[in-house]
Amino acid sequence: MSKVLRYGFFIISLAFLFSSVSITEAKAQNVLGEILRRMDINNKSLQSIRADMTMVKFNPQLNVSDVLAGTTSYLPKTPKRGMYVRIDWRTENGRPMEESISLIGDDYEMYRKRVNQVITGKVGKAKNNASVGNALVFMNMSKDQLKQNYTIQFVAEERIKGGTPTAHLLLTPKTATSYKTAEIWVDADGMPRQAKVTEMNNDSSTFLFENIKKNDTLNASIFKLQYPSNAKKIKA
Repeated sequence: MSKVLRYGFFIISLAFLFSSVSITEAKAQNVLGEILRRMDINNKSLQSIRADMTMVKFNPQLNVSDVLAGTTSYLPKTPKRGMYVRIDWRTENGRPMEESISLIGDDYEMYRKRVNQVITGKVGKAKNNASVGNALVFMNMSKDQLKQNYTIQFVAEERIKGGTPTAHLLLTPKTATSYKTAEIWVDADGMPRQAKVTEMNNDSSTFLFENIKKNDTLNASIFKLQYPSNAKKIKA
């Protein structure tokens, strides 16, 4: 075969490859646009959430995971108030655990019953279980806010634990944050069902939401933690 023919086939192959990539990218953008549209609709209709929640904290240096399970209640941010979140952990690695966290706006309070201790601080600086606020904040963002704050990539269609089909998205912050990347798994209704936050040191926390109840009436008073007056208070 002559060099001309070989080069001709090579150029045609490259052209076909590039056109295929362009088509694939276009399809991916269309898919991503539809996912964000559904998320936007879900976000605008969302008034409250109650759900079972599992958090898996993974340390890649030690190759160990801690698994916490409990329940969460959530009120989205509005023009009149910040986001409200409450988490009540019940087990850790299968053992009984009693720990409650309340997040109101950028402030959090965590009560550890076993040691009768209350820790308070800012969500953005949380280095403990209060970092769950970084995951739940995605439920409170409109399509435009997501695009403004993150470079968004459609990864794949995946089934999460329990068999729910979802779209897996990778979010890379456009400005400095306390974490490196975030990932969300969104169901067909635009509801984030799972989220993963990867810290700068590659530690990660993955949050799975199950048995979700949307738009139940929630009284804001449930987000105020109750604990003994003699509880030791620590400011983080």
